[in-house]
Amino acid sequence: MNEHNQKHLTLSDRTYIEQELLQKSTFTSIGRNLHKDPTTISKEVKRYRKIIPAKHSYHCCICKHFKDCDLMSRELKCYSYLKNSRYCAYYCKKCYRRNATEVCPYFLPYTCDKIDKVPYVCNYCEDYKHCPIDKKIYEAAYAQRQYEKKLYDSRKGINMTPEELQELNDLISPLILKGQPLSHIFAVHSDEIPVCRRTLYNYLDQRVFQARNIDLPRRVRYKKRKKKSEPRKSKQLQQVYRNKRTYVDFERFMEAHPDTEVVEMDTVKGGRGKGKCLLTLLFRSCSFMLVILMPDCTQKSVINAINDLTEALGIRRFKKYFPVILTDNGSEFKNPWDIEKTETGTYRTYVFYCDPYVSNQKARLEKNHEYIRYVIPKGRSMHKYTQEDISLMASHINSTSRDSLNGACPFDLAALLLDKKIPLLAGQFKVSPDEVMLKPVLIENSVKEREARHEQ
Repeated sequence: MNEHNQKHLTLSDRTYIEQELLQKSTFTSIGRNLHKDPTTISKEVKRYRKIIPAKHSYHCCICKHFKDCDLMSRELKCYSYLKNSRYCAYYCKKCYRRNATEVCPYFLPYTCDKIDKVPYVCNYCEDYKHCPIDKKIYEAAYAQRQYEKKLYDSRKGINMTPEELQELNDLISPLILKGQPLSHIFAVHSDEIPVCRRTLYNYLDQRVFQARNIDLPRRVRYKKRKKKSEPRKSKQLQQVYRNKRTYVDFERFMEAHPDTEVVEMDTVKGGRGKGKCLLTLLFRSCSFMLVILMPDCTQKSVINAINDLTEALGIRRFKKYFPVILTDNGSEFKNPWDIEKTETGTYRTYVFYCDPYVSNQKARLEKNHEYIRYVIPKGRSMHKYTQEDISLMASHINSTSRDSLNGACPFDLAALLLDKKIPLLAGQFKVSPDEVMLKPVLIENSVKEREARHEQ
């Protein structure tokens, strides 16, 4: 078995076959040079050979007895003889005004035995120009077009029975309507889904499921960025808080301490104006995210949230799992001195800042913010939410399987890499894969239930 024997023929391969047929090469030699089996070349030629109609104005020339024929109209009693009742002096095979094959009892179609033998085409035949019958030739461009058409037709439509399609719909649609991404669905139900992810997207395009493309969170197209984001250096020298805390300093620190845990920090704001916001902390090693509800988006609220987290975990556990914090240049983070130290002046962490307008330097956290926006759309106020609601949302987000984690969810890796008390103190719990929901209704229901209890 040749190394490339299972690959499809390309246009260059077909062009080579066409050229070799003109040189009277055998299928064995062609297959040897293309690393294909000779039967593959034989099937290719027979499958995609093209029929060229013969160019003739009368039909006598396709008779097997054409060369030796000396019949005249009197003997055949053709239409011209009966009409004029006189003898025609021309041979019937030289008559261009009628079809003698319709009245000739001796007509026998001319056949070529060569076409049924290797190489099954007329590409190199010496009698090609003089042959009176239709020719069969192998043409690379025509063969490539037929191949592409056959390839497209073979993949068109739905290769499932109505019963199998309905069973797949009953599995997929309820999960998509809950807001679960396809990556999570495939990670959990890969053994039950008989098609690949690309095929499932095609089925959604064809609208064969109850769920639609609009129910998928990322089934949209983003504009291509004009240029890659680059750090703006014009005002960095004026910012004292960034002294020895830039992203370059962060890279140097990580080169010196490659095994150090890194936590990315940011905030997610609600509606316009002042109001409640979220402080997000993500562990790079496992993509596990902590979400803390703050009364406002100020430096004081951020420092209080860090102090409360330190008190809950203990200074020793906090220093172990939060040794380095990487954040952006938001105004709420411009007091690194109080973030790095406790109220008693003990160092607990190191703070570094990303370059301005380069959000991809903490891309993991930015990606997780998309999951938050599935539940809390941009512009929606958070004044009705409590920490319990936010912890419920974070539990569902951390229970979502990720392609970047090889099909695992952050909870699975956090159980191996983090202290078990961290999710518990954050009020988070692992959600069953089929129960994961990333829709606003997740926390809106709990808000309505709480309001109903207050009214009673």
